[in-house]
Amino acid sequence: MDYTKMGYGLGIFSIGLGLLEVAAPGRLARWLGMDSKRARSTIALFGGRELLAGAMLLRGPAVSTNVWNRVIGDGIDLAALAYAFGRSNRRAAVAGAIGFVAGAASIDIWVARGLDRETGRTFPRGPVRAG
Repeated sequence: MDYTKMGYGLGIFSIGLGLLEVAAPGRLARWLGMDSKRARSTIALFGGRELLAGAMLLRGPAVSTNVWNRVIGDGIDLAALAYAFGRSNRRAAVAGAIGFVAGAASIDIWVARGLDRETGRTFPRGPVRAG
């Protein structure tokens, strides 16, 4: 398995998702049954986070820390969606979004762990010296 290519693919995915969230937060908020100024602002901010995560992955697709950052973002997304689930009038849409994010989180964890195994470390640094 080429985890570096997977990391690059996750970067492209993040850019696409981030662009959608930044360009159409109102549509996404309405689709989730949470059409408020706060929901639109939150979605747009999450889009900005996705764009940043994607840029970092395109810059360093083999750095597992960049993928672990996506995992953290997935956790934030899942917490926000759990909050929305209790308040939305479109719970099926929110449940679908939860499933989508959970699937993405699974892939992110798989790739991050694979990169950790390949590089032997989570955080990038120079070569390890003996003694």
